[in-house]
This record gives sequence, structure tokens and C-alpha cells, in this order.
Amino acid sequence: MISQYLYISTAPSLSREEVDAILATSQRNNPARDVTGLLLYNGRNFLQLLEGEESELVSLMVRISHDPRHTGISMIDRKTVEQRACPDWAMRRVMIAESIEKRRELISADLPDELDAQTRKIITNFVVLN
Repeated sequence: MISQYLYISTAPSLSREEVDAILATSQRNNPARDVTGLLLYNGRNFLQLLEGEESELVSLMVRISHDPRHTGISMIDRKTVEQRACPDWAMRRVMIAESIEKRRELISADLPDELDAQTRKIITNFVVLN
């Protein structure tokens, strides 16, 4: 069984380069920890899905909670799943379209089919809120 965490945090002043650096660090470090997932940033908030062994995710969340680039970390969902939704993504940035009309369409195409309905709905709602 694999643990799956979904959290949101606030980071209103990050540049695209800073977000890209966070993503690059995750893509470099996560394979050694067998952590997979996806990252969304809407210009104000992160929404991140993390998958892996429970002990690795707990350790990662401690590091994330001490990262001064964002605050207000709130766990939305924490569960055990039989298989990963993002098995091939060390960390993938899911882009949010500028046009609200296109967001739902584009996010549906980007999200992995293996996501359960509840998680998919939370992510989709996050995308269309901004």
C-alpha cells in the first residue's frame, strides 16, 4: 500500500523561476525517496499531491512545513491507496491556463486517469477557483 497526501499552501510572492526551482529540486530528489506526484501553482497557492511510503511522506512534509517560501500548509486529504496515480512522475507541474474557460478542459487532459474521483474533483476545483 502507498500513502497519498494532498495539501494546499499559500505562497503569493513566488516568481515563475522560483516555482521552476522547486519543481526541479523535487524532480531531482524524489526518485531516491520513491516519491511521486504533481504540483499546481496558481500564482498564490500550491496544491500538491504526494505519493510514497508513509515514513518518506511524513519526513517530506516536515521539510515542506519549514520552507519559508510558503505558509498556511493545510492537509486536504491523507489516505492509503493500492496503486499510485502518478507512478511515472517524480514531480510534474500541471499548468493552469490563463483563461478560466479553458482550465477545466486542460486539467482533465493533464490529470492521470488513475486519480480517484474525490481527488480529481478537489484538484479540478482548485484550478477553476483562481
